[in-house]
Amino acid sequence: MFWGVLEQLALGFLVTLELFAITLVLALPIGLLIAFCMMSKFRPLRWVFKVIVWVVRGTPLMLQLFIVCYGPALFGLTAMRDSFLAACIAFVINYACYFAVIYKGGIESISKGQYEAGQVLGMTRTQIFSRIVLLQVIRRILAPMSNEVITLVKDTSLANTLGGIVEIIAAAKAVTGTYALPLIYPLLGAGVFFLLFIGALTLLFGFLEKKLSYFKV
Repeated sequence: MFWGVLEQLALGFLVTLELFAITLVLALPIGLLIAFCMMSKFRPLRWVFKVIVWVVRGTPLMLQLFIVCYGPALFGLTAMRDSFLAACIAFVINYACYFAVIYKGGIESISKGQYEAGQVLGMTRTQIFSRIVLLQVIRRILAPMSNEVITLVKDTSLANTLGGIVEIIAAAKAVTGTYALPLIYPLLGAGVFFLLFIGALTLLFGFLEKKLSYFKV
């Protein structure tokens, strides 16, 4: 029984990791683009993205999951049949907006003098950002970004509300029917999976902070 439960939880956790990885890979660059739009000198573009970020950050992720999956039905279209795809879209949009705010704060924290120094050296704006600003921004946003990444790991459990997504929490619920176990035991097992993975991420971010510690903040 133990190994059967462990196998089902492990399979569910693979789905959790897949959703986590897809969200992180897509939300990080999209968040940076949104941050640039929020800092744009073109006022309409800036305000459009500020409103989008405000709406996304101001509404529950679970509501956004339902809107992405079932929202098309409001316009006479068919609801999304692929629950996993709907979850990915909702998670990417949600976390891209959170990452955008973190990026924006990090970029704006760099003093104008460093930009001016780069211009004096004849560097373009792109070169100044990539060679002078970027690593300093990464160092400054690493702590808040790590908090969001860890929150993302736990938020993946919301995906099972759409149905058809057997991530680790859904797998834990299924185990109770298969082996006639009280729900608390497989849920505690799922918690161990989360703790181990988040522990590994914590060590990784601690290592990165030490690597970038030569920047004065």
